[in-house]
Amino acid sequence: MSLRLPGRITIERAAASTGLQPVEIEILGEMAHSLGEAGKKAEKALAALGVDDARAGPAGRETALKAAAIAVHAYFIQRELCGLRRHDDVIREMAIPRAVLVRLGAR
Repeated sequence: MSLRLPGRITIERAAASTGLQPVEIEILGEMAHSLGEAGKKAEKALAALGVDDARAGPAGRETALKAAAIAVHAYFIQRELCGLRRHDDVIREMAIPRAVLVRLGAR
């Protein structure tokens, strides 16, 4: 067995090792990037919801709750587009409040 020094991973090398075409690798990269961006937006909206609870009155909470529900919904859709259908772990890890989940149709 021969060892090779680590080098830069190129699309051609990744395609050869995984059997994927370069276009498929690019698509998977874009999917991962958009999933990460949607997750960041959801986390930011949930953090703002926690801050607004302490500062604002009912009107501010309602606005933050609506923004959080929209961001979490977009994140869930992006997860499903990536083939991730179960959201239980994400709900627990991100500590998504029940008020947000109810707006998404959860019981």
